[in-house]
Amino acid sequence: MTLRNQAIDHFLTRAGWGDAARRDLAGDASFRRYERVEKPDGRTAVLMDAPPPKENIRPFIGVARHLTRIGLSAPAILAPDVEDGLMLIEDLGDDSFNRVLEVDPSMTVHLYEAAVDALLALRMAPAPGRTRFADGTEHRVRPYDAAAFAAGPAVLLDWHAKVLRLDLEPDACAAYASIWADLWRALPREKPVLMLRDYHADNLLWLPGRKGVARVGLLDFQDATLGPAAYDLIALVEDARRDVDPAFADELKARYAAGAARLDPAFDGAGFEMACAITAAQRNSRIAGVFVRLWKRDGKARYLDFLPRVWRLLERDLRHPALANLRAWYDHYMPGEDLRAGVRRLAA
Repeated sequence: MTLRNQAIDHFLTRAGWGDAARRDLAGDASFRRYERVEKPDGRTAVLMDAPPPKENIRPFIGVARHLTRIGLSAPAILAPDVEDGLMLIEDLGDDSFNRVLEVDPSMTVHLYEAAVDALLALRMAPAPGRTRFADGTEHRVRPYDAAAFAAGPAVLLDWHAKVLRLDLEPDACAAYASIWADLWRALPREKPVLMLRDYHADNLLWLPGRKGVARVGLLDFQDATLGPAAYDLIALVEDARRDVDPAFADELKARYAAGAARLDPAFDGAGFEMACAITAAQRNSRIAGVFVRLWKRDGKARYLDFLPRVWRLLERDLRHPALANLRAWYDHYMPGEDLRAGVRRLAA
């Protein structure tokens, strides 16, 4: 038995779950690992194994408690051990949006509209405060600033471009960074909202026994920041893992804009449309790099399967007039057909 397994056994015993049966659950793109634990009486919980120093469970705890306070359905924190990176959380079940829709595609509109309404609730909620822990540490959600915005697309140059052996000159890389700096300055400014960052169909659970926006169960929000409201909406409608019909995506964006306008008379619809375009291009540029990094660095080759969809989404994003300079850069240095060929070579 490894030292980590011993630590998990001791943690479960201290938490009163030492007699529980355990089975693995699907992991994610991080170093975190999950198990479902079930006591003899049938009660279940989920064990999160987030080994320090690679992972830190404090942000998850802080954001989860905030989401619960404002009426959204994050898992309740049952037993945390922040120093060892172990935690028991409420078991919200296995009915991700993806799984529900595989069984019953007719639920598509119902589920996605509920997810948009949950984002509207998040938009109107106060910002989360500081979370303090018994060991003297604390967590506060940080702003999504210019550095964080620029760091996302830079991953594409660090990984995707290098793996494709695209020999980009320093001037090309500098031009890329300059374009993103301009886009950050062009991004319409509004009150920052809590961005969950990975708001897509694999991380949303359908909880029909609950009411209203609480029917949307939330997972994988430990990287949350305070930033543009458009970001999570784009994560939902431009999902790297599943196709969302572009016309339906436009309907969902219109639903969000109409709801925001009802809640806030000062809502700027044109500005929000531009924010959607900029954040979409930024997010998909980042993901194109991250998925290659997950393959090359972490041995998670399955993420290569999603790359063609990511590039299709990005090419569609680049049609917006606000992204003309970025589109010209991609057309010159990383043209679409070459990238699609490169993706095929990577996935072969």
